[in-house]
This record gives sequence, C-alpha cells and structure tokens, in this order.
Amino acid sequence: MREMKKGDFAFFYHSNCKPAGIVGLVTVVKEGYPDHTQFDEKSLYYDAKSTPEDPRWFMVDVKLVRHLKRLISLDELKPFKQDKLKSMMLLNNTRLSVQRVSTQEWEFILALEDQEVPEKNPAQKQ
Repeated sequence: MREMKKGDFAFFYHSNCKPAGIVGLVTVVKEGYPDHTQFDEKSLYYDAKSTPEDPRWFMVDVKLVRHLKRLISLDELKPFKQDKLKSMMLLNNTRLSVQRVSTQEWEFILALEDQEVPEKNPAQKQ
C-alpha cells in the first residue's frame, strides 16, 4: 500500500466471503499512511512490534468508481492461472490482500465482466 499513489485504480476484492471475488473498481484518494489500529492495544489489529516511529501496517483511502456488472470469482479466474493470468499474484499467493496487477491482467479481467458466468463444473470442489 505504501506504493499506491493518488489516482491509481484498483479492484475491490471480497476475500472473506464465499465466493471470494472482484466486485468493483476503486481509485486511491489518499496515499498510504500508518494504520492507527496497529497501535491500539484494544484492537484486534494491535501489533506490539509496530511503533508510531516505525509503523508496520499502512492503509490508503479509496473511492468507489463503479460496481462490476457481476462478481468475478476467484474460482472463475483460476483456470487462467497457466495462461492469461500466469503471473497474477492473487492466483499464486491468495493470502496477500494488496497486489500489483499488470495492464494485461487488468484488461483481461475487465473483459470477463461482459461474459456470461461460467457454469460450475460438478467435478469442482465446492
């Protein structure tokens, strides 16, 4: 997040739900600054190793640009892991909450928005 600049665009991704996926586009309206919850001992996000002089966690402020026409799920993106999205960090390390997206990946994912939702393969794990 420290590298995100005002005016950068990003996907808004729901990660802690089923199905996980991209639901919208946002733009950065305030560049990275220390996340205050890391210093609050009562917070679930308290980090004893972080100090105001040397913060470990940053956040940015974003503004909704638009909702996608439909959710583009992680499961929908996975089949492209060996091809169009082979370098996409989301498909190689799903624990990262903020990741770079190349122009090629961005355009490919946005093109999926206008396609029909693929039918779920019954052999796929639920």
